[in-house]
Amino acid sequence: MLFAVIALVVLALLVLVHRWLWVRLVRDTTRPRGTARRIGTTLAFTLPLLSLAALTAGRAGAPFWLQQSVAWPGYMWLAVLLYLTLAMLLAEPVRVLLQHRPRRRLRRWGSPQRSEGEGPGAEPPGLSGSGRSPGNGGRAGRGPAPQGTPTTGPATPATPTQAPAGAAPLTHAPAAAAEPTEDPAEAPTEAPGGATRRQFVARAIGGAAALAATGTVATGTYGVLRGPRVKRVQVPLAKLPRAAHGFRIAVVSDIHLGPILGRAHTTRIVETINRTQPDLIAVVGDLVDGSVHDLGSAAEPLRRLSARHGSYFVTGNHEYFSGAQQWIDHVRELGLTPLENARRPLPYFDLAGVNDVQGETEGHGPDFTAALGDRDPARTAVLMAHQPIVIHDAVRHGVDLQLSGHTHGGQLWPGTYLAELANPTVAGLERYGDTQLYVSRGAGAWGPPVRVGAPSDITVVELASYQA
Repeated sequence: MLFAVIALVVLALLVLVHRWLWVRLVRDTTRPRGTARRIGTTLAFTLPLLSLAALTAGRAGAPFWLQQSVAWPGYMWLAVLLYLTLAMLLAEPVRVLLQHRPRRRLRRWGSPQRSEGEGPGAEPPGLSGSGRSPGNGGRAGRGPAPQGTPTTGPATPATPTQAPAGAAPLTHAPAAAAEPTEDPAEAPTEAPGGATRRQFVARAIGGAAALAATGTVATGTYGVLRGPRVKRVQVPLAKLPRAAHGFRIAVVSDIHLGPILGRAHTTRIVETINRTQPDLIAVVGDLVDGSVHDLGSAAEPLRRLSARHGSYFVTGNHEYFSGAQQWIDHVRELGLTPLENARRPLPYFDLAGVNDVQGETEGHGPDFTAALGDRDPARTAVLMAHQPIVIHDAVRHGVDLQLSGHTHGGQLWPGTYLAELANPTVAGLERYGDTQLYVSRGAGAWGPPVRVGAPSDITVVELASYQA
Protein backbone atom coordinates (compact mmCIF):
# COMPACT_ATOMS: atom_id res chain seq x y z
CA MET A 1 0.00 0.00 0.00
CA LEU A 2 2.79 2.41 0.94
CA PHE A 3 4.64 1.60 -2.28
CA ALA A 4 1.48 2.36 -4.31
CA VAL A 5 1.04 5.73 -2.58
CA ILE A 6 4.68 6.66 -3.19
CA ALA A 7 4.38 5.60 -6.84
CA LEU A 8 1.29 7.77 -7.32
CA VAL A 9 2.98 10.77 -5.69
CA VAL A 10 6.05 10.36 -7.92
CA LEU A 11 3.86 9.96 -11.01
CA ALA A 12 1.86 13.11 -10.16
CA LEU A 13 5.10 15.03 -9.62
CA LEU A 14 6.45 13.91 -13.00
CA VAL A 15 3.23 14.99 -14.71
CA LEU A 16 3.44 18.44 -13.10
CA VAL A 17 7.11 18.83 -14.02
CA HIS A 18 6.48 17.86 -17.63
CA ARG A 19 3.53 20.26 -17.81
CA TRP A 20 5.63 23.12 -16.45
CA LEU A 21 8.50 22.40 -18.85
CA TRP A 22 6.03 22.28 -21.75
CA VAL A 23 4.76 25.73 -20.80
CA ARG A 24 8.26 27.20 -20.50
CA LEU A 25 9.97 25.45 -23.41
CA VAL A 26 7.15 24.92 -25.91
CA ARG A 27 4.19 27.21 -25.31
CA ASP A 28 6.25 30.30 -24.40
CA THR A 29 8.72 29.87 -27.27
CA THR A 30 6.52 28.92 -30.24
CA ARG A 31 3.61 30.30 -32.19
CA PRO A 32 0.15 28.77 -31.76
CA ARG A 33 -0.64 25.96 -34.21
CA GLY A 34 2.88 26.14 -35.61
CA THR A 35 5.03 23.17 -36.59
CA ALA A 36 7.49 23.76 -33.74
CA ARG A 37 4.69 23.71 -31.17
CA ARG A 38 3.26 20.48 -32.56
CA ILE A 39 6.68 18.80 -32.42
CA GLY A 40 7.35 20.04 -28.89
CA THR A 41 3.96 18.88 -27.65
CA THR A 42 4.45 15.46 -29.22
CA LEU A 43 7.82 15.09 -27.47
CA ALA A 44 6.29 16.22 -24.17
CA PHE A 45 3.99 13.19 -24.32
CA THR A 46 6.34 10.67 -25.99
CA LEU A 47 9.48 11.06 -23.85
CA PRO A 48 7.86 10.39 -20.44
CA LEU A 49 6.06 7.38 -21.91
CA LEU A 50 9.41 6.01 -23.11
CA SER A 51 10.85 6.56 -19.63
CA LEU A 52 7.95 4.68 -18.07
CA ALA A 53 8.47 1.85 -20.55
CA ALA A 54 12.20 1.69 -19.77
CA LEU A 55 11.49 1.44 -16.04
CA THR A 56 8.86 -1.28 -16.33
CA ALA A 57 9.76 -3.34 -19.42
CA GLY A 58 12.18 -5.68 -17.63
CA ARG A 59 9.92 -6.54 -14.72
CA ALA A 60 6.96 -6.90 -17.08
CA GLY A 61 8.81 -9.66 -18.94
CA ALA A 62 9.17 -7.78 -22.22
CA PRO A 63 11.53 -9.29 -24.82
CA PHE A 64 15.12 -8.18 -24.31
CA TRP A 65 15.28 -6.47 -27.71
CA LEU A 66 12.31 -4.32 -26.67
CA GLN A 67 13.98 -3.50 -23.37
CA GLN A 68 17.06 -2.35 -25.27
CA SER A 69 14.95 -0.28 -27.70
CA VAL A 70 13.25 1.77 -24.99
CA ALA A 71 16.16 1.88 -22.51
CA TRP A 72 18.40 4.39 -24.24
CA PRO A 73 15.82 7.12 -25.01
CA GLY A 74 13.76 6.43 -21.88
CA TYR A 75 16.58 6.45 -19.35
CA MET A 76 18.52 9.25 -21.03
CA TRP A 77 15.43 11.47 -20.92
CA LEU A 78 15.22 10.94 -17.15
CA ALA A 79 18.76 12.28 -16.77
CA VAL A 80 18.12 15.23 -19.09
CA LEU A 81 14.83 15.90 -17.31
CA LEU A 82 16.60 16.21 -13.96
CA TYR A 83 19.16 18.76 -15.10
CA LEU A 84 16.79 20.59 -17.43
CA THR A 85 14.38 21.09 -14.53
CA LEU A 86 17.18 22.32 -12.24
CA ALA A 87 18.46 24.70 -14.92
CA MET A 88 15.00 26.11 -15.61
CA LEU A 89 14.33 26.60 -11.89
CA LEU A 90 17.58 28.54 -11.54
CA ALA A 91 16.71 30.62 -14.61
CA GLU A 92 13.16 31.42 -13.51
CA PRO A 93 14.04 34.63 -11.59
CA VAL A 94 16.03 35.84 -14.62
CA ARG A 95 13.07 35.18 -16.90
CA VAL A 96 10.70 37.13 -14.65
CA LEU A 97 13.15 40.04 -14.43
CA LEU A 98 13.72 40.27 -18.18
CA GLN A 99 10.08 39.91 -19.18
CA HIS A 100 8.74 42.43 -16.70
CA ARG A 101 11.44 45.07 -16.51
CA PRO A 102 10.06 48.62 -17.11
CA ARG A 103 9.96 49.83 -20.72
CA ARG A 104 10.41 53.44 -21.81
CA ARG A 105 7.35 55.06 -23.39
CA LEU A 106 8.49 55.58 -26.98
CA ARG A 107 6.57 56.99 -29.94
CA ARG A 108 6.63 55.17 -33.23
CA TRP A 109 9.06 56.70 -35.73
CA GLY A 110 7.21 59.02 -38.04
CA SER A 111 4.56 60.28 -35.60
CA PRO A 112 4.05 64.06 -35.47
CA GLN A 113 6.25 66.03 -33.11
CA ARG A 114 4.53 67.94 -30.39
CA SER A 115 5.31 71.64 -30.21
CA GLU A 116 6.98 73.04 -27.13
CA GLY A 117 4.57 73.18 -24.23
CA GLU A 118 2.17 70.76 -25.88
CA GLY A 119 0.74 68.32 -23.40
CA PRO A 120 -0.37 64.78 -23.90
CA GLY A 121 -3.93 65.90 -24.62
CA ALA A 122 -3.05 68.58 -27.19
CA GLU A 123 -4.75 68.48 -30.57
CA PRO A 124 -3.08 68.63 -33.94
CA PRO A 125 -2.77 72.08 -35.48
CA GLY A 126 -5.89 73.34 -37.24
CA LEU A 127 -8.34 71.50 -34.96
CA SER A 128 -10.26 72.87 -32.05
CA GLY A 129 -12.75 71.10 -29.87
CA SER A 130 -13.65 67.78 -31.44
CA GLY A 131 -12.03 68.06 -34.83
CA ARG A 132 -13.84 71.34 -35.80
CA SER A 133 -12.33 73.90 -38.17
CA PRO A 134 -12.05 77.53 -37.12
CA GLY A 135 -14.91 79.68 -38.43
CA ASN A 136 -17.13 76.80 -39.46
CA GLY A 137 -19.89 77.82 -37.18
CA GLY A 138 -19.21 74.95 -34.79
CA ARG A 139 -20.46 72.34 -37.23
CA ALA A 140 -18.54 69.11 -37.51
CA GLY A 141 -17.60 67.62 -40.85
CA ARG A 142 -16.80 70.86 -42.73
CA GLY A 143 -13.45 71.81 -44.16
CA PRO A 144 -12.13 75.33 -44.64
CA ALA A 145 -13.64 77.53 -47.33
CA PRO A 146 -12.29 76.86 -50.84
CA GLN A 147 -9.71 79.31 -52.14
CA GLY A 148 -11.23 82.10 -54.26
CA THR A 149 -14.74 81.73 -52.91
CA PRO A 150 -16.18 85.00 -51.63
CA THR A 151 -16.82 85.06 -47.93
CA THR A 152 -19.39 87.82 -48.08
CA GLY A 153 -22.99 87.62 -49.11
CA PRO A 154 -25.88 85.65 -47.87
CA ALA A 155 -25.14 82.51 -45.97
CA THR A 156 -25.63 79.35 -47.92
CA PRO A 157 -25.87 75.85 -46.58
CA ALA A 158 -22.48 74.23 -46.33
CA THR A 159 -21.83 71.12 -48.35
CA PRO A 160 -19.19 68.49 -47.65
CA THR A 161 -15.90 69.15 -49.33
CA GLN A 162 -15.39 66.86 -52.28
CA ALA A 163 -12.01 65.21 -52.61
CA PRO A 164 -10.31 65.17 -55.99
CA ALA A 165 -10.94 62.10 -58.10
CA GLY A 166 -8.80 59.16 -57.05
CA ALA A 167 -7.90 60.69 -53.68
CA ALA A 168 -8.84 59.26 -50.33
CA PRO A 169 -11.70 61.01 -48.58
CA LEU A 170 -10.74 63.43 -45.84
CA THR A 171 -11.22 62.47 -42.25
CA HIS A 172 -11.63 64.71 -39.26
CA ALA A 173 -7.84 64.76 -38.68
CA PRO A 174 -5.54 66.68 -41.06
CA ALA A 175 -3.79 64.76 -43.77
CA ALA A 176 -0.42 65.52 -42.15
CA ALA A 177 -1.26 63.49 -39.05
CA ALA A 178 0.56 60.11 -38.78
CA GLU A 179 -0.76 56.95 -37.16
CA PRO A 180 -1.54 57.35 -33.48
CA THR A 181 1.08 56.86 -30.81
CA GLU A 182 1.15 53.34 -29.28
CA ASP A 183 2.32 52.55 -25.75
CA PRO A 184 5.02 49.86 -25.97
CA ALA A 185 4.22 48.78 -22.42
CA GLU A 186 0.77 47.69 -23.56
CA ALA A 187 1.49 46.30 -27.03
CA PRO A 188 3.75 43.28 -27.70
CA THR A 189 7.30 44.40 -28.43
CA GLU A 190 8.92 43.02 -31.54
CA ALA A 191 12.26 41.23 -30.97
CA PRO A 192 14.75 39.97 -33.56
CA GLY A 193 13.28 37.41 -35.94
CA GLY A 194 9.73 38.69 -35.59
CA ALA A 195 9.24 37.13 -32.16
CA THR A 196 7.63 39.01 -29.32
CA ARG A 197 9.74 40.11 -26.40
CA ARG A 198 8.24 37.31 -24.29
CA GLN A 199 9.13 34.68 -26.89
CA PHE A 200 12.64 36.04 -27.35
CA VAL A 201 13.39 35.88 -23.60
CA ALA A 202 11.82 32.41 -23.30
CA ARG A 203 13.85 31.10 -26.23
CA ALA A 204 17.12 32.51 -24.91
CA ILE A 205 16.62 31.08 -21.42
CA GLY A 206 15.24 27.76 -22.65
CA GLY A 207 18.10 27.34 -25.10
CA ALA A 208 20.70 28.06 -22.43
CA ALA A 209 19.05 25.62 -20.00
CA ALA A 210 18.81 22.89 -22.65
CA LEU A 211 22.47 23.39 -23.58
CA ALA A 212 23.56 23.16 -19.93
CA ALA A 213 21.45 20.04 -19.29
CA THR A 214 22.57 18.15 -22.39
CA GLY A 215 26.20 19.10 -21.80
CA THR A 216 26.04 17.82 -18.22
CA VAL A 217 24.41 14.55 -19.26
CA ALA A 218 26.80 14.03 -22.18
CA THR A 219 29.81 14.47 -19.89
CA GLY A 220 28.34 12.07 -17.32
CA THR A 221 27.58 9.49 -20.01
CA TYR A 222 31.12 9.62 -21.32
CA GLY A 223 32.42 8.95 -17.82
CA VAL A 224 30.37 5.75 -17.52
CA LEU A 225 31.04 4.40 -21.02
CA ARG A 226 34.75 5.14 -20.70
CA GLY A 227 34.89 2.73 -17.75
CA PRO A 228 35.72 3.07 -14.04
CA ARG A 229 38.93 4.58 -12.75
CA VAL A 230 41.08 2.90 -10.09
CA LYS A 231 41.17 4.24 -6.55
CA ARG A 232 43.68 3.09 -3.95
CA VAL A 233 42.94 3.11 -0.23
CA GLN A 234 45.14 1.86 2.59
CA VAL A 235 43.30 0.40 5.59
CA PRO A 236 45.28 -0.36 8.77
CA LEU A 237 43.90 -3.32 10.77
CA ALA A 238 44.96 -3.96 14.35
CA LYS A 239 44.89 -7.77 14.24
CA LEU A 240 46.36 -8.20 10.76
CA PRO A 241 49.66 -10.15 10.90
CA ARG A 242 52.78 -8.59 9.54
CA ALA A 243 52.95 -11.15 6.72
CA ALA A 244 49.67 -9.74 5.32
CA HIS A 245 50.91 -6.15 5.19
CA GLY A 246 50.25 -4.81 1.68
CA PHE A 247 47.61 -7.45 0.82
CA ARG A 248 45.53 -5.99 -2.05
CA ILE A 249 41.78 -6.54 -2.47
CA ALA A 250 40.19 -5.25 -5.70
CA VAL A 251 36.66 -4.15 -4.71
CA VAL A 252 34.09 -3.81 -7.50
CA SER A 253 30.37 -3.27 -7.04
CA ASP A 254 27.26 -2.24 -8.94
CA ILE A 255 28.38 -3.28 -12.41
CA HIS A 256 24.71 -3.34 -13.49
CA LEU A 257 24.82 -5.32 -16.71
CA GLY A 258 21.53 -4.76 -18.50
CA PRO A 259 19.86 -3.41 -21.65
CA ILE A 260 22.43 -0.60 -21.92
CA LEU A 261 25.67 -1.80 -20.30
CA GLY A 262 26.72 -5.09 -21.84
CA ARG A 263 29.70 -7.25 -22.70
CA ALA A 264 31.99 -4.35 -23.65
CA HIS A 265 31.35 -2.82 -20.22
CA THR A 266 32.28 -6.09 -18.50
CA THR A 267 35.45 -6.40 -20.60
CA ARG A 268 36.61 -2.90 -19.61
CA ILE A 269 36.07 -3.72 -15.92
CA VAL A 270 37.87 -7.08 -16.08
CA GLU A 271 40.86 -5.58 -17.88
CA THR A 272 41.06 -2.72 -15.37
CA ILE A 273 40.95 -5.10 -12.40
CA ASN A 274 43.57 -7.45 -13.82
CA ARG A 275 45.96 -4.56 -14.48
CA THR A 276 46.03 -3.83 -10.74
CA GLN A 277 47.33 -7.39 -10.06
CA PRO A 278 45.26 -7.88 -6.90
CA ASP A 279 45.69 -10.66 -4.37
CA LEU A 280 41.89 -11.09 -4.11
CA ILE A 281 38.85 -9.82 -5.97
CA ALA A 282 35.60 -8.94 -4.16
CA VAL A 283 32.44 -8.45 -6.28
CA VAL A 284 30.02 -6.96 -3.77
CA GLY A 285 26.64 -7.21 -5.48
CA ASP A 286 24.37 -5.68 -8.11
CA LEU A 287 26.14 -7.42 -10.94
CA VAL A 288 23.08 -7.57 -13.23
CA ASP A 289 19.66 -6.21 -14.12
CA GLY A 290 18.18 -9.14 -16.00
CA SER A 291 18.16 -12.89 -16.42
CA VAL A 292 21.00 -15.26 -17.24
CA HIS A 293 19.23 -15.97 -20.53
CA ASP A 294 19.46 -12.30 -21.58
CA LEU A 295 22.76 -11.32 -19.95
CA GLY A 296 24.80 -14.53 -19.73
CA SER A 297 26.95 -13.54 -22.69
CA ALA A 298 27.48 -10.06 -21.24
CA ALA A 299 28.85 -11.59 -18.02
CA GLU A 300 31.14 -14.04 -19.84
CA PRO A 301 34.32 -11.86 -19.57
CA LEU A 302 34.21 -12.34 -15.77
CA ARG A 303 35.74 -15.74 -16.49
CA ARG A 304 39.05 -13.95 -17.17
CA LEU A 305 39.33 -12.37 -13.70
CA SER A 306 42.69 -13.26 -12.17
CA ALA A 307 43.82 -13.05 -8.53
CA ARG A 308 46.20 -15.15 -6.41
CA HIS A 309 43.57 -15.91 -3.75
CA GLY A 310 40.57 -16.03 -6.08
CA SER A 311 37.42 -14.01 -6.84
CA TYR A 312 34.39 -13.87 -4.54
CA PHE A 313 30.81 -12.72 -4.99
CA VAL A 314 27.86 -11.72 -2.78
CA THR A 315 24.36 -10.83 -3.90
CA GLY A 316 22.97 -7.32 -4.13
CA ASN A 317 19.35 -6.20 -4.11
CA HIS A 318 19.16 -6.24 -7.92
CA GLU A 319 20.07 -9.91 -8.08
CA TYR A 320 16.81 -10.63 -6.27
CA PHE A 321 14.91 -8.59 -8.87
CA SER A 322 16.55 -10.68 -11.60
CA GLY A 323 16.55 -14.20 -10.10
CA ALA A 324 19.29 -14.51 -7.48
CA GLN A 325 19.76 -18.27 -7.50
CA GLN A 326 20.29 -18.50 -11.26
CA TRP A 327 23.02 -15.87 -11.00
CA ILE A 328 24.65 -17.52 -7.99
CA ASP A 329 24.90 -20.71 -10.02
CA HIS A 330 26.13 -18.87 -13.11
CA VAL A 331 28.91 -16.88 -11.44
CA ARG A 332 30.14 -20.16 -9.93
CA GLU A 333 30.40 -21.49 -13.49
CA LEU A 334 32.39 -18.37 -14.41
CA GLY A 335 34.97 -19.14 -11.72
CA LEU A 336 33.80 -16.85 -8.90
CA THR A 337 33.07 -18.19 -5.40
CA PRO A 338 29.66 -17.09 -4.05
CA LEU A 339 29.61 -16.45 -0.30
CA GLU A 340 26.03 -17.10 0.81
CA ASN A 341 26.13 -16.27 4.52
CA ALA A 342 29.45 -18.12 4.55
CA ARG A 343 33.09 -17.66 5.50
CA ARG A 344 36.32 -18.67 3.78
CA PRO A 345 39.48 -18.90 5.95
CA LEU A 346 42.45 -17.39 4.10
CA PRO A 347 46.11 -17.58 5.19
CA TYR A 348 46.07 -14.24 7.02
CA PHE A 349 42.42 -13.43 7.74
CA ASP A 350 38.86 -14.69 7.45
CA LEU A 351 36.80 -13.56 4.45
CA ALA A 352 33.03 -13.68 5.06
CA GLY A 353 30.02 -12.75 2.94
CA VAL A 354 26.32 -12.25 3.68
CA ASN A 355 23.30 -12.18 1.39
CA ASP A 356 21.70 -8.84 0.67
CA VAL A 357 18.82 -7.66 2.87
CA GLN A 358 16.52 -7.84 -0.19
CA GLY A 359 16.86 -11.60 0.08
CA GLU A 360 14.59 -11.50 3.13
CA THR A 361 11.65 -11.30 0.72
CA GLU A 362 12.60 -14.82 -0.42
CA GLY A 363 13.68 -16.17 2.95
CA HIS A 364 17.38 -15.78 2.11
CA GLY A 365 18.40 -12.62 3.93
CA PRO A 366 21.70 -11.93 5.70
CA ASP A 367 22.66 -14.34 8.48
CA PHE A 368 25.62 -13.01 10.46
CA THR A 369 25.62 -15.91 12.87
CA ALA A 370 26.06 -18.41 10.05
CA ALA A 371 28.80 -16.32 8.46
CA LEU A 372 30.71 -15.23 11.58
CA GLY A 373 29.34 -17.05 14.62
CA ASP A 374 31.98 -19.76 15.18
CA ARG A 375 35.16 -18.07 13.96
CA ASP A 376 38.33 -17.37 15.92
CA PRO A 377 37.99 -13.77 17.24
CA ALA A 378 41.76 -13.40 17.32
CA ARG A 379 41.87 -13.45 13.53
CA THR A 380 41.09 -10.44 11.34
CA ALA A 381 37.63 -10.61 9.75
CA VAL A 382 36.84 -8.96 6.40
CA LEU A 383 33.14 -8.94 5.46
CA MET A 384 31.57 -8.56 2.02
CA ALA A 385 28.05 -7.07 2.30
CA HIS A 386 26.32 -5.19 -0.49
CA GLN A 387 24.50 -2.54 1.56
CA PRO A 388 26.26 -0.31 4.12
CA ILE A 389 23.21 -0.37 6.40
CA VAL A 390 24.28 -3.71 7.90
CA ILE A 391 27.38 -2.10 9.45
CA HIS A 392 25.87 -2.21 12.95
CA ASP A 393 25.41 -5.98 12.68
CA ALA A 394 29.03 -6.20 11.54
CA VAL A 395 30.16 -4.23 14.60
CA ARG A 396 28.28 -6.57 16.94
CA HIS A 397 29.96 -9.60 15.35
CA GLY A 398 33.49 -8.22 15.65
CA VAL A 399 34.16 -7.52 11.95
CA ASP A 400 37.33 -5.52 11.34
CA LEU A 401 36.54 -4.31 7.81
CA GLN A 402 33.29 -4.32 5.81
CA LEU A 403 33.36 -3.88 2.02
CA SER A 404 30.14 -2.53 0.46
CA GLY A 405 28.63 -0.73 -2.52
CA HIS A 406 24.96 -0.05 -3.34
CA THR A 407 24.94 3.75 -2.98
CA HIS A 408 26.59 4.64 -6.34
CA GLY A 409 27.85 7.68 -4.42
CA GLY A 410 24.49 9.24 -5.29
CA GLN A 411 25.19 8.72 -9.06
CA LEU A 412 23.42 11.90 -10.16
CA TRP A 413 23.97 15.06 -8.14
CA PRO A 414 22.06 16.14 -6.02
CA GLY A 415 21.19 12.48 -5.43
CA THR A 416 24.11 12.41 -2.99
CA TYR A 417 21.95 14.12 -0.39
CA LEU A 418 19.19 11.53 -0.79
CA ALA A 419 21.74 8.71 -0.52
CA GLU A 420 22.99 10.21 2.75
CA LEU A 421 19.50 9.93 4.21
CA ALA A 422 19.32 6.19 3.49
CA ASN A 423 22.90 5.06 4.17
CA PRO A 424 25.35 5.51 7.04
CA THR A 425 28.18 6.07 4.55
CA VAL A 426 27.72 7.08 0.91
CA ALA A 427 31.29 6.62 -0.30
CA GLY A 428 34.76 6.16 1.11
CA LEU A 429 36.19 4.87 4.39
CA GLU A 430 34.66 5.50 7.82
CA ARG A 431 35.00 3.94 11.24
CA TYR A 432 32.18 2.59 13.41
CA GLY A 433 33.57 1.56 16.76
CA ASP A 434 36.28 -1.05 16.10
CA THR A 435 34.93 -1.73 12.60
CA GLN A 436 35.90 0.15 9.47
CA LEU A 437 33.49 0.45 6.54
CA TYR A 438 34.56 1.06 2.97
CA VAL A 439 31.85 1.92 0.40
CA SER A 440 32.62 1.90 -3.32
CA ARG A 441 30.73 4.20 -5.72
CA GLY A 442 30.44 1.26 -8.11
CA ALA A 443 31.70 0.50 -11.59
CA GLY A 444 28.45 0.95 -13.55
CA ALA A 445 25.19 2.86 -13.34
CA TRP A 446 21.57 1.99 -12.81
CA GLY A 447 18.96 3.50 -15.15
CA PRO A 448 20.60 6.29 -17.11
CA PRO A 449 24.21 5.39 -17.95
CA VAL A 450 25.16 8.76 -16.49
CA ARG A 451 27.13 9.88 -13.44
CA VAL A 452 27.40 13.47 -12.25
CA GLY A 453 29.44 14.28 -9.18
CA ALA A 454 29.96 10.58 -8.39
CA PRO A 455 32.47 9.03 -10.81
CA SER A 456 32.57 5.25 -11.14
CA ASP A 457 35.46 3.40 -9.55
CA ILE A 458 37.20 0.14 -8.83
CA THR A 459 38.98 0.36 -5.50
CA VAL A 460 42.18 -1.42 -4.56
CA VAL A 461 42.04 -1.74 -0.76
CA GLU A 462 45.52 -2.30 0.60
CA LEU A 463 45.54 -3.88 4.05
CA ALA A 464 48.15 -2.57 6.47
CA SER A 465 49.46 -4.21 9.62
CA TYR A 466 50.36 -2.24 12.73
CA GLN A 467 53.22 -4.70 13.19
CA ALA A 468 54.90 -3.75 9.92
